[in-house]
Amino acid sequence: MRKNARNAVYLLLFEYTFEKKINERTKSLLYANATMTDEDKAYSDKTLEGIVSHMDELTDVIMKYAVGYATPDRLNRADYTALLYGAYELLFAPDIPKGVAISEAINLSEEYGGEKSVSFVNGILSSINKGN
Repeated sequence: MRKNARNAVYLLLFEYTFEKKINERTKSLLYANATMTDEDKAYSDKTLEGIVSHMDELTDVIMKYAVGYATPDRLNRADYTALLYGAYELLFAPDIPKGVAISEAINLSEEYGGEKSVSFVNGILSSINKGN
C-alpha cells in the first residue's frame, strides 16, 4: 500500500506548484515522519521527478479538458495538484492501472480539495483517459 508515499508526493507537488522547486527540507520531514519503506521512498522520488519533468505537457493536457479555465492559475490549487498526479500516472506510468490512477487522484482530491473537487477531478481525468 502506497498511501503514505502518495501523500508525500502530493504534498511535495502542491508545494512545487508555488515555488517551482522541490523543497528538500519538506521532503526530508515528510519522509522522516511517514511510515515509508525504502520502496515507498523510491516510488515517491521517481513519481515526483516524473511529474516535474513533464509539468508543461501535463498542464497542457489538463487545460485541454478544463473547460472554462483560461490558465492553470484559475484552478483550485489542490485540484490542480491531484490532476497533475493523476494525469502523470495515466500518461507516463504504464505499470499503474488506469482505474487505480484515477481512483487514487480522486482520493487525494477528496482529502485535500474542496466540496466539488471529487467530481471535477474525476471528470477531467476520465476525459484524459478516454482522449489519450
